[in-house]
Amino acid sequence: MTDQTMTLEIKNIPIKPAVSADAPIGVFDSGVGGISVLQHIHALLPYEQLLYVADSRYAPYGSKTPQEIQSRCFEIADFLITKGVKAIVVACNTATAAAIDLMREKYSLPIIGMEPAVKPAAAASKNGVIGVLATVGTLKSAQFAGLLESYGRNVKVVTQGCIGLVECIERGELRSDNTFKLLEQYCQPLLDEGADTIVLGCTHYPFVKPLIQQIVGDGVTLIDTGAAVAKHLQKRLAALDLLTQQYHHSGAVRFWTNSQAADAKQVVEALWGKSAEVEFL
Repeated sequence: MTDQTMTLEIKNIPIKPAVSADAPIGVFDSGVGGISVLQHIHALLPYEQLLYVADSRYAPYGSKTPQEIQSRCFEIADFLITKGVKAIVVACNTATAAAIDLMREKYSLPIIGMEPAVKPAAAASKNGVIGVLATVGTLKSAQFAGLLESYGRNVKVVTQGCIGLVECIERGELRSDNTFKLLEQYCQPLLDEGADTIVLGCTHYPFVKPLIQQIVGDGVTLIDTGAAVAKHLQKRLAALDLLTQQYHHSGAVRFWTNSQAADAKQVVEALWGKSAEVEFL
């Protein structure tokens, strides 16, 4: 099947699930990194039910073709729709770049994506030099090129692909020597170019933010987009009258993973910060 044929089929057969304000919100990522976004959503919208899918068996997305990523996004979105979600958050910069437009054509419910925070970083930088840590897939995407065209004209943008870093975080290695050495390797070129602001361009990276800050120093500002995505989600749901009115108890949070690691549940709980209901796909 050609990409053109796939696009035509998606346009002609839209999936239109029934949704209500009390339905859950679906969130997914190539792995556990999107839990950093989930935390912001839960903090801002504590009464909402949240369903999270970690596609860890296929992580990282950054090394895959756009077609492969699109296929994974459709499969996970279809799964979340069977669970009755009212909105889907693509908590992955690479997946957003590869699939968000096709997903919005295929599904009628709100689809919220991610993008590296080039615009706020450019505004925050004092010396006009910003660095971007991201997967290779994100940095090569047309979406990222568009961000640079729109918001990077008046600043110097230094990019760094972080091969192997997602895998460290997927294993729960947030403070290991290996993770620290990788971060030193990836941060140093940004510092050498004088970056005073660094964008964490992958949802996995906030989990190693303390190590990054230790390496780059307190004088460098680190920016991620989790809080902004949560606020955007809130506004979209409010505009559609889809915010829950069930304020008598905190919304349940459920996790699914297809990780084959023996400690997959422990990694999810470590990143979430408490015990979690984790099911295996």
